[in-house]
Amino acid sequence: MIRRWLQRVVVILIAGFVAVYVGDWAVYHLRGTPNAQITVNRYLSVPLKGNKQEYDYLGTMTVTCARSLFPQGALSPCWQVRRNADQGLKI
Repeated sequence: MIRRWLQRVVVILIAGFVAVYVGDWAVYHLRGTPNAQITVNRYLSVPLKGNKQEYDYLGTMTVTCARSLFPQGALSPCWQVRRNADQGLKI
């Protein structure tokens, strides 16, 4: 009984995710693939002796992002780029 209930819950969750993703994809393409540009800060992380790190500021960079819930058109969604506006590079 519990196993059947859990299977139904899993199927409903998967179907809901697929429906939201397909809806996001359709809205993205119906709006003409809306993209935006966001400025992010870039930092370089350099390892030093004694397990220390040095962070060097590399400047700003403009990143193109998709106005959607999920990544679309090989672009990250804008909400994710805004949330991670400081991007670090490791050597």
